[in-house]
Amino acid sequence: MIQPELKLRRDKIRRLMQQQNIDAALIACNINLLYTAGTIISGYLYLPLNSPARIFVKRPNHLSGEFVFGIRKPEQIIDILKEEGLPMPEKVMLEADELPYTDYMRLAGLFPEAEVVNGTPVIREARSIKTAVEIEHFRRSGAAHTKAYNQIPSVFRPGMTDLQLSIEVERLMRLEGNLGVFRVFGQSMEIFMGSLLAGDNAAYPSPFDFSLGGQGIHPALPGSVKGAPIKAGETIMVDMGGNFNGYMGDMSRVYSVGKLTQNAYDAHQVCIDIQNEIVEMAKPGTVCEDMYNKAIEMVTKAGYADNFMGIEQKARFIGHGIGLEINEMPVIAPRMKKELEPGMVFALEPKIVLPGIGAVGIENSWAVNAEGLEKLTLCDEAIVEL
Repeated sequence: MIQPELKLRRDKIRRLMQQQNIDAALIACNINLLYTAGTIISGYLYLPLNSPARIFVKRPNHLSGEFVFGIRKPEQIIDILKEEGLPMPEKVMLEADELPYTDYMRLAGLFPEAEVVNGTPVIREARSIKTAVEIEHFRRSGAAHTKAYNQIPSVFRPGMTDLQLSIEVERLMRLEGNLGVFRVFGQSMEIFMGSLLAGDNAAYPSPFDFSLGGQGIHPALPGSVKGAPIKAGETIMVDMGGNFNGYMGDMSRVYSVGKLTQNAYDAHQVCIDIQNEIVEMAKPGTVCEDMYNKAIEMVTKAGYADNFMGIEQKARFIGHGIGLEINEMPVIAPRMKKELEPGMVFALEPKIVLPGIGAVGIENSWAVNAEGLEKLTLCDEAIVEL
């Protein structure tokens, strides 16, 4: 029997399919298989609109059960569907935004009589509304994330480079159960476990659409630490991905080596004030663009607009949906008319970069419920002196 949780997820996709008159989906990408099948396989999940899903597995070869079929190649799927008495779909969806071209064309060729459409937006929309089980995953992840961050002062040593400290933080995260995989939607963003940005490295432009960049230690991975000594009077922003159970919780905290200028503490407080104001206004029906505009209004009034979300290169968002990947829906950004709905989970990250000091600000993960928001990352928000 299918797990009730997986049925909830599959039925969310089916409801969206029905709205677009889609008869079936053939799911092949790792994250969507994890979402709909409960595990990652080399294979496929076929999701008919009105019949139980069928799972077709190439590897691992030990999987078995009702509606699970071993195959060597995708062309076998059609014969098995016919043996199962399932009609061929007139309209079928594939993950066109995620599949390599060759794989997409091969899978589309399985259904020569059908209209083949892009199912990636459908699945991402379904995944944007989390189930109660998924939100509990975020709560547990947030607790482990906090436990790791609370130990950061114990591993700092004067004279460390940003790389050396990052390795120690990554170790703390792994010891608390972090899976060590930072999953991102799309082919053009990569990072290891997250970023640690010390001093002016926080302002270094990035090719990736993250909130802040970092030079990186090699052009092959241009982001996060650059291998430079951490200096007194600088901030250290730790922004590691909280993947403790498959779900990418997000939390940033700021540390300092010695005391900072008063301007740094003032700017940090502005970011916390922005967070608190947005949390107060956020509830089901709140428009994402309105949340972004509130942040811009507040940071402009405080006099830090030129340094908000970067200096020379700015991130054009202050928050993003999170889930099995770090960049899910919704996005809190200009022109985003999407309204918050119960079950959405997102990271909110107002940040300011100060030349000669580094990044200040805050990032927490939040779940939308019927009344407003639930904070999922419960960790001290003040700048911690190392």
